[in-house]
Amino acid sequence: MSFHVVTGAGPTGTATALLLAGSGEQVRLVTRRGTGPEHPGIERIAADAADADALTALAEGALSLVNCAAPPYHRWLTEFPPLAAGLLTAAERTGAGYVMLGNLYGYGPVDGPLTEDLPAAPTSRKGTLRAALWAEALAAHRAGRARVTEVRASDFLGRGATSLFGFTVVPAVLAGEPVGYPADLDAPHSWSHLGDVAATLVAAARNEASWGRAWHVPSTSEASAREVARRLAAAAGAPEPALTAAHRRRAGRSGPVGGRNPRRGGGDGLPVRPAAAAGLDAYGGGARGDGDAVRGGGRGDRPRRAVVVRS
Repeated sequence: MSFHVVTGAGPTGTATALLLAGSGEQVRLVTRRGTGPEHPGIERIAADAADADALTALAEGALSLVNCAAPPYHRWLTEFPPLAAGLLTAAERTGAGYVMLGNLYGYGPVDGPLTEDLPAAPTSRKGTLRAALWAEALAAHRAGRARVTEVRASDFLGRGATSLFGFTVVPAVLAGEPVGYPADLDAPHSWSHLGDVAATLVAAARNEASWGRAWHVPSTSEASAREVARRLAAAAGAPEPALTAAHRRRAGRSGPVGGRNPRRGGGDGLPVRPAAAAGLDAYGGGARGDGDAVRGGGRGDRPRRAVVVRS
């Protein structure tokens, strides 16, 4: 029986595994401790995805290898390269289609809409790293050693999303307390709902047209941070949010991410189209409506320009 391998059981990996299993497909969910959701279609396996030999054995015969794993943020520079090497090696050895979950760091500052065909121009160490990991995978694809694609998400929204917005703004809004958030609070901003991230990963894994290029996750909305906070307050019956722009060190000091978020590109434009319109068949036609923008959070940064992405 055909199956998919998903690495990482955080919010995105869990959502991806459940989406595949819920459609009747078998999933091997690989984490260091063998954790993940209980589902008859999900086999939870304890293994290190950076171990190319172990991952190769687990991915032998798999249709796809979908990576949602990532090291702790402050250890990216040392731990992401061996993780990515193990994943790419397993994909090369087994022929499983390799789907990478990426982000926008590699674009660097952009004056205009963020589109999938923009060249890599990172200005931070983590952005340079993410761009290099994609370039290495794409080189393997072009050399015929593997089939690879990258799905790039913006700031996360959704139940369980780990983000600066979720750690700082959400609890403060629900408690009716003032909070500072390190962004232009009224700038249009693209958000990625966890359900849409999972759907785009699954669509990329299933579609032969996805290989050899990057795809943007459908944007939940262009709502500003202030508007998302207002929608959250309205949905929860909380007072009008007392949200102010803050320097990222002050805003992030008390949260688990500690204000360590890298720079993002920005600009004006349209949100990314639903995945179905971009050539991928995501569930339900792709993106959710703006109303879902009250159900989670997005990663913060120092005060910045608008971040709007499109396909």
